[in-house]
Amino acid sequence: MLRKSKKINFRAGRFNINLTTCVSSVLKGIDLLYPHSKISQKEIIDFHINIKPVPGIRHYIKPQVEFVFNSIIPFHPLPIDQAFPLLEWGLNWCVSTHCHQFLIIHAAILEKNGSAIVMPGLPGSGKSTLCAALSLRGWRIFSDELTLIDTTTGLAYPNPRPVSLKNQSIDIIKSFEKNVVFSETVHDTLKGSVAHMLPNKQSTNFYYEQSSEIKSVIFPKYDREATNNEVNPISKGSTFLKLAENSFNYEVLGKEGFTTLSKVLDNAKCYEMHYDGCLEKGIELVESTL
Repeated sequence: MLRKSKKINFRAGRFNINLTTCVSSVLKGIDLLYPHSKISQKEIIDFHINIKPVPGIRHYIKPQVEFVFNSIIPFHPLPIDQAFPLLEWGLNWCVSTHCHQFLIIHAAILEKNGSAIVMPGLPGSGKSTLCAALSLRGWRIFSDELTLIDTTTGLAYPNPRPVSLKNQSIDIIKSFEKNVVFSETVHDTLKGSVAHMLPNKQSTNFYYEQSSEIKSVIFPKYDREATNNEVNPISKGSTFLKLAENSFNYEVLGKEGFTTLSKVLDNAKCYEMHYDGCLEKGIELVESTL
């Protein structure tokens, strides 16, 4: 589980990471899910991170690891088998708490043919599952968790990283597409069973400075008892409030956050989508909004 401590520089989405760790599962996860992402020592680093074992008796009995950012430990330690998910959750925290050049919304965002869709969603809404399925049918993943909107232009920027899937969604996507690369499933986390999916090459090869206009905001609602799969328009006013509530830094940005969100909704259509979990039908409904 542990190796000699190693330092690596790699690109995680649009950000450069300097990582120090001796945890083998973290190093294996980076090799698997961030292929060809290693960068030179000369690159400017955005975040310096250490994933390290908790010292003392914990090193021998139920070992744990902690996420360290610039000598700050923002989370409670987790069991060592959750080290790679901890890295991914920690990277989300780094971006959402420090990158205020963007309005950051907790939502998936994908792009196709120059048009982007944003899909906010509560846990259980099917957001990440649908995001993964769309990426396996030709859409580019900008992010499955953090929608980054430039506060000057109102355009969205890509930050493609592994897609986080939980519980039954893991097997659903494995059945949906056979040739998908996944990390090992980690059980008994605070979110249940968790695995991460390698994004498609269309996402990771995409030029990181290439922005996109958001054409649709869709609130998916998965309901396996649903009798109708449908997508219905909703008001821009209610959408504005929901997006503001789902933003990590709307209040931090103040007036700038208000004007940024207003720019987005000036040009975007807004929808609520109900579907019974049939991914092909879900993809069809999403594409009907463009």
